[in-house]
Amino acid sequence: MEERVTPMMRQYLEAKRACPDALLLFRMGDFYELFFDDAKIAAQTLNLTLTSRDKGEDAIPMAGFPHHQLESYLAKLLAAGFRVAVCDQVEDPKLAKGLVRREITRIVTAGTITDEALLDPREPNFLAALALGDPLGLAWVDLSTGRFYAGVFPRGSLLDELVRIQPSEVLWPDESSETPPELDGVMVTRRPAWVFSPVHVEPLLTRQFGARAIEGFGFSWDDSQDVPALCAAGAILDYLEETQKTRLPHIERLLRYQAGRFLEIDEATRRSLELVRTMREGQREGTLLWVLDRTVTGMGARLLAEWLAAPLTDIGAIRQRQDAVAELLERPDLCQRIREHLRRVFDLERLITRITTGRCTPRDLLSVAKSLRQIPPLQELLATCESDRLRAIGDAVDACPELESRLSAALVDPCPLAATEGGFIRDGYHAELDELRQLARGGKEWIARYQAQEIQRTGIPSLKVGYNKVFGYYIEVTNTHRDKIPPEYFRKQTLKNAERFITPELKEYEEKVLSADERAKELEYQLFVELRESVLAHRGVLQATAGALAELDVLSGWAELARERSYCRPRLVEEPVLEILEGRHPVLDLTQPEGTFVPNDLHCGEGAAPVILITGPNMAGKSTYIRQAALLVIMAQMGSFIPAKEATIGVADRVFARVGASDDLSRGRSTFMVEMIETARILNSATKRSLVILDEIGRGTSTYDGISLAWAVVEYLHNRIGCRTLFATHYHELTELAELLPGVKNYNVAVREWQDQVVFLHKIVPGAADKSYGIHVAQLAGVPRPVIERAKEILMGLESAHLESSKTLAGPSRELTTGDGRAIQLTFFEPLEHPLVEELRELDLNRLTPLEAFEKIRKWQEQFRGRTRRAGRKAAQ
Repeated sequence: MEERVTPMMRQYLEAKRACPDALLLFRMGDFYELFFDDAKIAAQTLNLTLTSRDKGEDAIPMAGFPHHQLESYLAKLLAAGFRVAVCDQVEDPKLAKGLVRREITRIVTAGTITDEALLDPREPNFLAALALGDPLGLAWVDLSTGRFYAGVFPRGSLLDELVRIQPSEVLWPDESSETPPELDGVMVTRRPAWVFSPVHVEPLLTRQFGARAIEGFGFSWDDSQDVPALCAAGAILDYLEETQKTRLPHIERLLRYQAGRFLEIDEATRRSLELVRTMREGQREGTLLWVLDRTVTGMGARLLAEWLAAPLTDIGAIRQRQDAVAELLERPDLCQRIREHLRRVFDLERLITRITTGRCTPRDLLSVAKSLRQIPPLQELLATCESDRLRAIGDAVDACPELESRLSAALVDPCPLAATEGGFIRDGYHAELDELRQLARGGKEWIARYQAQEIQRTGIPSLKVGYNKVFGYYIEVTNTHRDKIPPEYFRKQTLKNAERFITPELKEYEEKVLSADERAKELEYQLFVELRESVLAHRGVLQATAGALAELDVLSGWAELARERSYCRPRLVEEPVLEILEGRHPVLDLTQPEGTFVPNDLHCGEGAAPVILITGPNMAGKSTYIRQAALLVIMAQMGSFIPAKEATIGVADRVFARVGASDDLSRGRSTFMVEMIETARILNSATKRSLVILDEIGRGTSTYDGISLAWAVVEYLHNRIGCRTLFATHYHELTELAELLPGVKNYNVAVREWQDQVVFLHKIVPGAADKSYGIHVAQLAGVPRPVIERAKEILMGLESAHLESSKTLAGPSRELTTGDGRAIQLTFFEPLEHPLVEELRELDLNRLTPLEAFEKIRKWQEQFRGRTRRAGRKAAQ
């Protein structure tokens, strides 16, 4: 078929062969067109009309849209998961000899977006790459800002790290037999394995950063632990070269990510605590990020998201941030004035990237100038500060006065977007441009002078100079003065009572005028390029300034939040303690009506019981209480103040949360299996410095299985790990652990009963709950009254049966023991004379294989279930 296509279509097919896995947008005049299968896909995805080029057997499916709508259609295609190649006209059609030359100017993917209209200003847009192995090499870059990170991680932490980074796109080795992790909204792009090899990536890294820079960034090719991280970083550079078709000098550094410097939060914990997305709707509103975000710039909002993804473990660094927030809190006038100036600062990080990649507009340059104007007053304000961080920020920002002066002098305000259409350079900035503009506007002054000159020279008082679109400029002389017409006048048009002429001077002027507009636009574009280059000459300084302003934005926003919500400065210590006085849940404190949230105290860790068991009914606030504790620790280690009256917090190395119920059907995992996998991970990973919050462990299986597992989990956390643990449960039987284990203490959510009604006080008080109030909660939820009444009857029967069976329990000589040998009387199990208890006592655990243990537990479970069903039937009779 290619033999029958036109030169234009042959040009299209060549471009398509260069990017077969992308939808090709082919610029034709004022439209971007798609052909063949690309057209069919675009027509369906973008709701475009599908037409055809040519007819009959040679008909080619075609769809397109106006070129000025590129950004909106790109956004839809990327959201649908497509890669898009943009093939532009790279020469002026007016100057082209034959077919206009076209080239693919960029390939746009989810992780390589730099267009302002396609990006969320408040969120980073990371492209990640994985060098598979153990350890795992992981690198990620935000092309829109130039932030570039790399690190080495344990193989099992892959999902946790990807959830922390939240990349839009992941580069995955194509030959890998492993399946990429499934993450919502993340594009997985397979790349050849050789792209990740040291021999391929080392020249790329050298070319980008310089031969000695890698060692300067803290990496070394001689260190086998660093190689996976460098391979992942090089794979990213390879991909960016392929897709961007331009150099990327704004990516100046490769930052080393060292896990030990940051609080580790796994994927399940991030989800359970709703740090950046709510579990139900997946929205930002209602999350901790939403609460903490008082930033007024996009770069500040993105930095806040990074700080939340990786809170600090270095007390010194945390206290520096706290000192800055404290000073801004104590000086509200200073804080307000700083934020007023920050509101006038544009997104310098992304502006610099667009300027560097040559995709900026005149308006972008003006935004740089407007941002720089805010630096001198900010420097003056910061010079009055005492805290180290605020003074460091003041030293880091640079007003670049010469650059600001040049941009402000050159650019009009407001400034148009298109650099090729002209009209953005101020009058008076460039003499030649002013002259061309004067000519383009018709040159009234020149015409008036020329007309006066010719009247005087010829002695024709009625002579006039005019213009029309058909004949251009002319000199009109009435027939009365025909005999005075000079010989250098050439007749152009004859009228009824006059003649129109042209002179060489007027013809020359006409040519100047007709070409002046085009020449003015060309000259303006040249001046635009010069201004752009002057900004690029200050790129490093501007990037440092942007980073400092982003930090100032976050810190001043926290000060404002602390003032509005009466937050306190937590005291950070190395010891594993958690002492909070009148703590509040940061999200509920903001969303509930003022004064309705009930604050609670927490005493956990050294000097208090490290394991807190919380019992009480649903809806009373157990889950809120334990999540609140984790959120306050995370906020404190970010450097923020927290919603409490006072707090002393021992810096945690990890925070674990097992809250809520969810399944993983795509992997064949039930709700209980997911719960056990997450619990296992906590038990295998937590240290004495960790904070663990667990909610309703064991609820996904039978009562006896669940109680047994929950009991054993608490024992293990207490005896083996010794970390700060908040354990919310409905299993009242677990409260006996407080009598058996010295580091366990019972708390419950206070409830008051009144005329068969339950009032939740949402107050955490010492002691164990005496009821679950499940039937009362069901009544509040609107369960029909007959069901409620029948449930009460069944409950009374079951409780009576349980009490009867408990009377036959064996004495101390046949008690079970805890993991450390202390006696337990497990009143929630069957009476001790049951043969299963004797069988359990006789087991030789040292000789029991895992398979034999599984079979015995299964057999016992079946027997227990049978006995439970019989008891239930008896209670119901």
